[in-house]
Amino acid sequence: MRERTGKVQGSRWTQGNAIRGTGKSFTVCYDRRMPADTASTALLAMESGTEGMTLALKGDWRLDNAGVIASALAETDRIASGTARVAVDFSGLSAIDLPGAWLLRQRLDALQGQGVAVAMADPVPEPFAFIDEIIRDTPPEVASEGAPLPLVARTVALIGRESVEQLHDARDALGYFGRIVHTGGQSLGSLKRLRLPAIVRQVYETGIQAVPIVSLIAFLISVIVAYLGADQLRQFGADIYTVDLVAVAVLRELGVLLTAIIVAGRSGSAFAAEIGVMKLNDEVDALKSIGVNPFEVLVLPRLIGLVIAMPLLTIVADMMGLAGGAILTSLLLDIPFSQFLQRMQEILAPTTFWAGLVKAPVFAMLIAMVGTYRGMQVRDSSRELGRLTTVAVVQSIFLVILADAIFAVVFVEIDF
Repeated sequence: MRERTGKVQGSRWTQGNAIRGTGKSFTVCYDRRMPADTASTALLAMESGTEGMTLALKGDWRLDNAGVIASALAETDRIASGTARVAVDFSGLSAIDLPGAWLLRQRLDALQGQGVAVAMADPVPEPFAFIDEIIRDTPPEVASEGAPLPLVARTVALIGRESVEQLHDARDALGYFGRIVHTGGQSLGSLKRLRLPAIVRQVYETGIQAVPIVSLIAFLISVIVAYLGADQLRQFGADIYTVDLVAVAVLRELGVLLTAIIVAGRSGSAFAAEIGVMKLNDEVDALKSIGVNPFEVLVLPRLIGLVIAMPLLTIVADMMGLAGGAILTSLLLDIPFSQFLQRMQEILAPTTFWAGLVKAPVFAMLIAMVGTYRGMQVRDSSRELGRLTTVAVVQSIFLVILADAIFAVVFVEIDF
């Protein structure tokens, strides 16, 4: 217990304080709980102004003084009745912690609920800002940007943002390609590091298992091309040129392009999904933790396996495409197989077959790189896994068609 001598100025005393004495002089015996007036004076000063009331915080607003802080804040009950705006000034604080800031925040919320506008004077203490931003989940105030931008400006801003994002993605992809080249160069020095069993498994899964669907699609597409071509050429008595159309289209373009699109949808998505699931299960991090290079184990076998399988699938697609064209011309135009083969030998240049086949390894590298790259980007979300798998397929097909267009222009320029 402590003693203080003073004068009676009012009747508002907190419960638990003993008053001894008579007249205007008295002696107060009190414990850690302070009178309300004393609490207000020591921790909180309320000043009226032309723009409203200012709450000036002073002293130590920490857990040790929680009772005193509550008493001081109780004095603000009368503010709501006559004040439309309250400003909080933190400049007089010597210390404040989360309990003190939370008590203040609760009181200010109550005032706002009664229609009082509350403003904070800078600088706001970190505990109070923490409560506003984290506990109350209120983002920091952002300066108003004024009127919305015109449509043209918004369009330009959107194009610029997308361009920057694509530029960053292209830079990351180039770095990814560099890591593949570096890892491949290191692995070529050792058959053990090249992991031949994994490569053979990828050739089987991406090549041999894809033969049925590739054969069927190539056969049907060539039949469609031959049918439409024959229907048009027959009007001019040029039925024999249907053989030219089918042979050149299948060997130079359709065989390898259809194969690449099927492989992109089948194997490219599988690469992204397999590696993405391993990322979600922390298997890639486990490989790193035991000193194994994930690129050497997960990326290179898939890349090399697909580069080997793609030309073989292209040859199968070419054969099935030519077979489909020969069957349709035989049934629709009465061109026998022997005449079909003879016409092919007459019109095909030595480079026609190779013009399609040389594209296959390039398309395979694009598909494998995009599939594994997107798989490596998966982060902590099954939804992200599905999104990136879809992105892998779409980007693979886009890059394959873009590369095919570049090949077409180059081959025409060099007369290949």
